Amino acid sequence: MIQIRKQNERGHADHGWLKSDHTFSFANYHDPAYMGFRSLRVMNEDRVDPGQGFGTHRHDNMEIISYVLSGSLEHRDSMGNGEVLRPGEFQRISAGSGIAHSEFNPSITEPVHFYQIWLTPNIRGVEPTYEQKVFSDTEKLGKLCLVASPDGADGSLSIHQDARIYLAVINGREIRHMIEADRYSWLQVLSGELSVNGEAMSASDGAAISDETEVVISCHTGSEFMLFDLP
Repeated sequence: MIQIRKQNERGHADHGWLKSDHTFSFANYHDPAYMGFRSLRVMNEDRVDPGQGFGTHRHDNMEIISYVLSGSLEHRDSMGNGEVLRPGEFQRISAGSGIAHSEFNPSITEPVHFYQIWLTPNIRGVEPTYEQKVFSDTEKLGKLCLVASPDGADGSLSIHQDARIYLAVINGREIRHMIEADRYSWLQVLSGELSVNGEAMSASDGAAISDETEVVISCHTGSEFMLFDLP
């Protein structure tokens, strides 16, 4: 079964400097039918104006993944990390017992467009950690590039959850992913248009996939997506 979550059905918040679309219930947006999917709790698509950002705030017991589509995002946290995230780079925060951080658009001219994703961890109270990695166009072109996993396999980010996150850019060929028994998938279209098991999807659409043995993604060259393999 494939349930499409269309981009225009999501919750939306417009704070002037921040425009945020919520696939699942978040902050002031609440829909009991969309509280998350399996261990995937938050899927926010954010656009932040130049010179603006999120002041220091605290998280705990959450795996937080950020991916920049355009622009740049500056991160600072209570562990002393200070990095700038750029297109093609992933950031992972294991908030564990608690971390304070800020996110800021350092550009004075260009907005930043990024996804912030939260997964519930399978262990609580761990020591907070931070990780950032870039994945090249070659690694994700025409194939699934593993960007996060519970064991850091293939140079991926390490997360405290039995989930795997893949990134891919379609190059005209089908991309296939087998779904093991008792596993689920979520597909998030980052750009372009594609089809998943024959269902058409466009940029910012998501799809909950259950009771399927395989995911087949095809369509226009250049479309980018994330695929989540979930318990």
